Amino acid sequence: MTKNTKKTKKDFCPKDAAFVFSSFTFVCVAIIFALIVYDVFTIQNFLSIDQPFRMVMSVVLASFALLMFGIILTLFFPSKYIDETNKNYQHYSLLGIFAFMFTGALFEEVLFRGIIQNLLFVFIEHQWTAIVITTLLFLGIHIQYFKKPIMLINITVPSLILGWIYFETNNILVPILAHFLMNLGITLLFKYNLLSTKR
Repeated sequence: MTKNTKKTKKDFCPKDAAFVFSSFTFVCVAIIFALIVYDVFTIQNFLSIDQPFRMVMSVVLASFALLMFGIILTLFFPSKYIDETNKNYQHYSLLGIFAFMFTGALFEEVLFRGIIQNLLFVFIEHQWTAIVITTLLFLGIHIQYFKKPIMLINITVPSLILGWIYFETNNILVPILAHFLMNLGITLLFKYNLLSTKR
């Protein structure tokens, strides 16, 4: 019984997941570099620092608003409608949680905002169409939520906002940081029992 319990607990390790996300991020960065070299994108599409104040405000406001959004969903909807993934990380170390949350946000934003959304915009030339299609593709990889419509909303809203603030600032660090702070915030609230799902 004890052996099985320990084995189940080790099925997921944030540090291992962080390594996997880092590896995939490296591949995505290599793809972006190639696209810049071949003039599909410009460096200005990714790391513009023309509007530093707007960038900082976008990170702060977006991460805070999305954190509040997640808290409201958790408080008002019963646990059977909410995925408790963030709650499950509470037994891991702060370093493990930090590494996993950061590399997860890094990979998802570089892939979906940096590559997919940018490529769609290059071909479609309409920002919100690119954002919406990217969001639909993002939903597509979360098949585990298809039976939980509330969780689909929980993914859709942040994806739309992160896509929007990326186009507004032209700096991939903005959605990465907002995504990271949102996920880290909700996870720490669960870890320190400041938030719990409604029964």
